[in-house]
Amino acid sequence: MSGWGLGWLGGGAQKSKDAPKKAILQLRGQLEMLNKREKHLQNQMDEQDNLARKHVATNKNAAKAALRRKKQFEHTLEQTSSQIMTLEREIYSIETANINKETLDAMKNAGAAMQQIHAGLTVDKVDDVMEGLREQHAIGEEISSAITSGVGTDLVDEEELDDELAELQQEALDEQMLNTGNIPVGDKVGRLPNAPQAEVKGKARVEEDDEEAELRKLQAEMAM
Repeated sequence: MSGWGLGWLGGGAQKSKDAPKKAILQLRGQLEMLNKREKHLQNQMDEQDNLARKHVATNKNAAKAALRRKKQFEHTLEQTSSQIMTLEREIYSIETANINKETLDAMKNAGAAMQQIHAGLTVDKVDDVMEGLREQHAIGEEISSAITSGVGTDLVDEEELDDELAELQQEALDEQMLNTGNIPVGDKVGRLPNAPQAEVKGKARVEEDDEEAELRKLQAEMAM
């Protein structure tokens, strides 16, 4: 009994869903028939108009009867055109209403899905998760810093390193001077060869002889 009731409810829902489509199909079928009727009436009007033109000069009664039939066809054509416009308007209204309903149903389903997704989520839970992520990132940064930092760097004496660096700089400067020939003045003076002692003594004796000769010459001039 209950199964039959559920089946009946399901069938009713399906019929309700298919009702707009069925109505649209029925209206379109009727619209197609009216369009054909409209075309047929237009042909009938043209035929009666040609017949009236044919008998207008020879048979006025026949021409008048043709015009009367033309008016009847014209009146029926106007009614048919009005029916066509009404059906087109109804089809448009049903299609629009059906689209609105399906759109609303889709939005309801989307809302239910979002509600189901957010059922286990709260702002506090999100904050807790983000805080945990930040803590883990901080721990990771500390671990990376500890791994990449040098081991035993504090055992090196900075003053000793500075002394060695100064020695290396001085050696590089000396090597550059030797290669370019630019030797400091102090070094050049220190590297000059020593003059021979005999040459210095001989030069001093020559200077003394010259002085004595000039002295004797001066004495002779005074005696005169």
